[in-house]
Amino acid sequence: MGDPEPESEQIRLKCIRQDGFFTVPPEDRLGQCRSVKEFEKLNRIGEGTYGIVYRARDTQTDEIVALKKVRMDKEKDGIPISSLREITLLLRLRHPNIVELKEVVVGNHLESIFLVMGYCEQDLASLLENMQTPFSEAQVKCIILQVLKGLQYLHKNFIIHRDLKVSNLLMTDKGCVKTADFGLARAYGVPVKPVTPKVVTLWYRAPELLLGTATQTTSIDMWAVGCILAELLAHKPLLPGSSEIHQIDLIVQLLGTPNENIWPGFSKLPLVSQYSLRKQPYNNLKHKFPWLSEAGLRLLNFLFMYDPKKRATAGDCLESSYFKEKPLPCEPELMPTFPHHRNKRAATSTTANMGAESQGKRSKP
Repeated sequence: MGDPEPESEQIRLKCIRQDGFFTVPPEDRLGQCRSVKEFEKLNRIGEGTYGIVYRARDTQTDEIVALKKVRMDKEKDGIPISSLREITLLLRLRHPNIVELKEVVVGNHLESIFLVMGYCEQDLASLLENMQTPFSEAQVKCIILQVLKGLQYLHKNFIIHRDLKVSNLLMTDKGCVKTADFGLARAYGVPVKPVTPKVVTLWYRAPELLLGTATQTTSIDMWAVGCILAELLAHKPLLPGSSEIHQIDLIVQLLGTPNENIWPGFSKLPLVSQYSLRKQPYNNLKHKFPWLSEAGLRLLNFLFMYDPKKRATAGDCLESSYFKEKPLPCEPELMPTFPHHRNKRAATSTTANMGAESQGKRSKP
């Protein structure tokens, strides 16, 4: 099943030491890569920004894998930079909660490049759409703990994912959650270099990105974790903005209006002057989640700190008392099993009224 591979074409390369070209021998054309012909495509399970994904069987080992074809249709100068980043990063990452890149395989043509990934039966976005009963709080805690463990590993290795959302979280049939899709991920160093702010899907985008910050830190991933946690708890997206202006307004409605006291440097962000922010002095998280415990609200508030420097880290969150109180997180093995859907888709009252001013202090969740 899947697209048939055309016959091999000759590869001719220019000689370095003399004029002319030479033909690469057929036995050397793949280098050390295996051929995609060694995989049996079973069915197509999705299509993202960066390529088509197939469920496939490795005929050498009988293992079921995900085969991601690198999208090359707009490229004239080789592999897209997003795919090169994804390959480079994933080849060096090994963690139970990060999707595994096993190898890169090739087809008959130079533009036929496939990533062989560990196969996961579900993605959380499909599950949320198709579940008859929403995740329980114990299950939500189990999912978020796994996301945090994977992120802690990423951030310790100086990598920012930059596109965390429920559709990029995969789950095996044993309840293991893995962060996937590293097409926008970047390694970073110190000092942090300026990069494009046009990253992270709008609903999960941190306010500093919306306001044009020139630098990015791991805190943008943590804001997205807050959005994911809230979405799993509420059974719907927390901040479903239709535009960047609308997105900022939704954030202000939820958390209050930012200012220099709680977010030093806020007024100097490049796009602040382009927005007229509503005057909203209250934090409304308690009203959004009236049933959530004080520890749960503290954790959400910590993840939604306006000042990126005060925002919770993955390590902070893993120590949160929210995960130590009842209902306790269930074990991954005890997560309910679901029919496979991937192939169907291409605090107290004081806390509630903390207001934006409360964000000035960085406390433990």
